Amino acid sequence: MDSNELRKIYENSPFNNLLGIKLAEFEEGKVVYSLETRPSHLNVNQAIHGGVYFTLLDSVMGATIRSVVKLPIVTINTSINYFAPVANGETMLAKAKIIQEGGSIVTAEGTIEDENGHVFAKATGTFKKIRNI
Repeated sequence: MDSNELRKIYENSPFNNLLGIKLAEFEEGKVVYSLETRPSHLNVNQAIHGGVYFTLLDSVMGATIRSVVKLPIVTINTSINYFAPVANGETMLAKAKIIQEGGSIVTAEGTIEDENGHVFAKATGTFKKIRNI
């Protein structure tokens, strides 16, 4: 599958579209997602729900890996650290990089920042390449 086909898959992701996640950049090894937060992303404390951070990080790490390995992947494990709250109406930018690739397992690191580079969360994720689909 070439990069243009992969890009279309991620641009048309039903789940990402439901949440409002936009594909801002898609190149081999470099994917950036953006999300303008809205009231539906808030938890009961009126802060952006941690699941929104997690979803954004899992998605950007997965897309970054797939842009390189060109195979479907699934998440095995993810560890996330939350550093600061994002306010409703702010834009979250997520990016990732591959930190290790083996024969069937790939590990990536993802970061959520604002437009000024202020870091809100970081995650490390381990993913498995799926062959023969």
